[in-house]
Amino acid sequence: MTKSTHYAKPGEVERSWVLIDADGATLGRLATRAAMILRGKNKPQYTPNTDTGDFVVVINADKVQLTGVKADHKSYWRYSGWLGGLKTESFKEAMEKHPERVVEHAIKGMLPKTTLGRKQGTKLKVYAGPEHPHAAQNPVKIDLEA
Repeated sequence: MTKSTHYAKPGEVERSWVLIDADGATLGRLATRAAMILRGKNKPQYTPNTDTGDFVVVINADKVQLTGVKADHKSYWRYSGWLGGLKTESFKEAMEKHPERVVEHAIKGMLPKTTLGRKQGTKLKVYAGPEHPHAAQNPVKIDLEA
């Protein structure tokens, strides 16, 4: 009598809400943990072709840090497609203007570049300050050091 492998179906996945406080956290370590939760790899019923992940709320994105001299050297760029349309922005400039986008960019860069990855990316909510509008969902706060 052999047991067959159970594959999670999209309708039977129970989603919870997870709260991550980015105050003093390292950007890369925060991003890997959040991406793992968004994909559902922390659950026993993880299925690669099904969205089994949870919702992730990141607060205090303006207090995230980088190690070493990366804060001075890291830059973000975007290209419009036109000649001379390459725009660059340093990490410090980006953190002053829009810290949520910096954290979002790091986390979404660790998700698959497919329709499933984009769907998993929509479950990410990032806020610069300590307030967030998802208190009604009772998000469970997790510790990044654990």
